[in-house]
Amino acid sequence: MPPQQKTRTGLIIRHVPHEGIAGYREPIEAAGYALARIDVADPDFGAVDLGEPDLLIMMGGPMGVYEQDAHPWIACQLRRLARRLDTGRPTLGVCFGAQMIAAAMGARVYPGPAKEVGFHPLSLVDTASPLRHLADVPVLHWHGDTFDLPDDVELLASTPAYPHQAFRRGNNILALQFHGEMGLDPRFDEWLRQWPDALAETGGSVEGMRDLHSRHGPPAVVAGRAMIAEWLAGLTD
Repeated sequence: MPPQQKTRTGLIIRHVPHEGIAGYREPIEAAGYALARIDVADPDFGAVDLGEPDLLIMMGGPMGVYEQDAHPWIACQLRRLARRLDTGRPTLGVCFGAQMIAAAMGARVYPGPAKEVGFHPLSLVDTASPLRHLADVPVLHWHGDTFDLPDDVELLASTPAYPHQAFRRGNNILALQFHGEMGLDPRFDEWLRQWPDALAETGGSVEGMRDLHSRHGPPAVVAGRAMIAEWLAGLTD
């Protein structure tokens, strides 16, 4: 009998309960990863070896990387994340997770010029990257922080308000400021409930965002899943 192939492991770090992996779960599991999840509020989080999983996925959150006094786990996570990134093991960061990757690579993370909230298309810098699936597709943005580009990375996408929307280092490390995973997940209702001020600040409303979500969300998730599937297929050992 041929040797049995080892199951690949994936670990999701969730920073708040209503920002989960959402639409990205399907392509990651289809690629053969058995997913586990840990919340940063879990008492065991500080002991987790972030270098161990075959794939590390860090999702979003309303906190800033620079708010380490209020959230002591951030510094702890950054130290362990930096060690993983130095090895080049496959790592995906979304929104706050992308900012954590930038910070762990030595880049500055700081408040942006204004909040970017809503469905907007990306300007693709590299039309041959996995982000090509998002060309002309409005995707969800919900952030107020940005980052300088770390050394030795490739910028993949921009918007007029936030030039640094996505970057990668090699084939294995991908940082996405936007939310290509959101568009079908019912937890979006909690986003609207939690952060109505962000909508008001950008001239939107809960009702208007619900309409945008119903129109743009499903095709955004289809494109986001295709992007993640292509990225996973291109990972290197």
